[in-house]
Amino acid sequence: MFDILILSNGPGEITTWVRPVVKSLREKLGNDRDKVRISVVLSPCANASGKEADIALSYPEVDRVQSAKNFFPFLITGKTADSWDWRDKGVVLFLGGDQFFTVVIGKKLGYATVVYAEWEARWHSLINRFGVMKPQVIAKINPHYVDKFTVVGDLMAEAGGGERDGEMGRWGDNEDLISESKIHLIGILPGSKAAKLSQGVPLSLAIAQYIHDKLPQTKFVIPVAPTLDLQTLASFASAEKNPMFKYFGGISAKLIDSEQPYLETATGLQVEIFLKHPAYDMLSKCSICLTTVGANTAELGSLAVPMIVLLPTQELDAMRSWDGIPGLLANLPLVGSSFAKLINWYFLRRKGLLAWPNIWAKKQIVPELVGKLKPQDVGDIVIDYLQNPAKLADIRQNLRSVRGETGAATKLTQLVWEELEKQV
Repeated sequence: MFDILILSNGPGEITTWVRPVVKSLREKLGNDRDKVRISVVLSPCANASGKEADIALSYPEVDRVQSAKNFFPFLITGKTADSWDWRDKGVVLFLGGDQFFTVVIGKKLGYATVVYAEWEARWHSLINRFGVMKPQVIAKINPHYVDKFTVVGDLMAEAGGGERDGEMGRWGDNEDLISESKIHLIGILPGSKAAKLSQGVPLSLAIAQYIHDKLPQTKFVIPVAPTLDLQTLASFASAEKNPMFKYFGGISAKLIDSEQPYLETATGLQVEIFLKHPAYDMLSKCSICLTTVGANTAELGSLAVPMIVLLPTQELDAMRSWDGIPGLLANLPLVGSSFAKLINWYFLRRKGLLAWPNIWAKKQIVPELVGKLKPQDVGDIVIDYLQNPAKLADIRQNLRSVRGETGAATKLTQLVWEELEKQV
């Protein structure tokens, strides 16, 4: 009888790390909960929406979840809000947050510890095993601890492994539909939090309208993040409710909440809303996607879907979705607005690469557009790509070349299994 406790935090980690790992754990260890129980404990994250616990609990492989609001009492006392019982043997698996939490909780429960590390591994003497994304992480390690490290690959690359179930909205499940008939499907990923949606939604709608006016056969779809409900999305698509529309030409849209919901502009342009998550099958059909920064760029990169990364700065005060201390300062009452403007001004002066594929490649292989973006300028760039398939093919090839090694979830599961075997 074992317990596996997964520590995680933000929406990106829950959907792109936890999901493939718990599936792999059940495939390896079985579904008998009397033998192996999987728990998820969330720690606070500046990018969290508050729905991360519900998402984690929706995974059939997971038995119980504690939300971030109850994390620090658990860290200090070792007791959960619902007084969970813990088995004598188990593993604490780190999949997001602060790696030191793994040390503390592992000691309190008397469990072995396994950490997944993308870029940097810490607390080498106190953690039992590390699964790292690339060999470069190990190169920084004291040789005394190298035996604890295993290159498992990139968990983000698991994105392409989603099941196909035929739920493809209005376009069916025929991969030739887009390429053969020249009906280009464009994905729109404006984010899931207010700080990004307030500018991202009106900008994207204006871009979609501009492209559709030039290429009427073009279709558009928004894959809705699991942390975003339709009414919230609709409020950001309304010029009456979202003052940011004044910067982007006022192309407003209303929600048509039918069996297959969509946003509709005054001209009749329809932007379908795709509710199934993860949306990998649908995204794979897209000729190109318009996306904000975040974990979605990693998912698109893993699927080798061309993208343009948009970060509009028409109002610096609206950009408050930062991690860590900057995010906390930018969201303080009364003074947060001033901090947000200062932080964003500094960021725009010092920014590096933003999209994960570009960070992996250490160069810009997908366009990053930052500043006071104009819908027609972005639209012209998209149209140029659509009319020049070779350019899109180059992006796809570059994305494939920088993806991390696949199979990370399976290899990470093996490390957990090896630590459990030591306790038999």
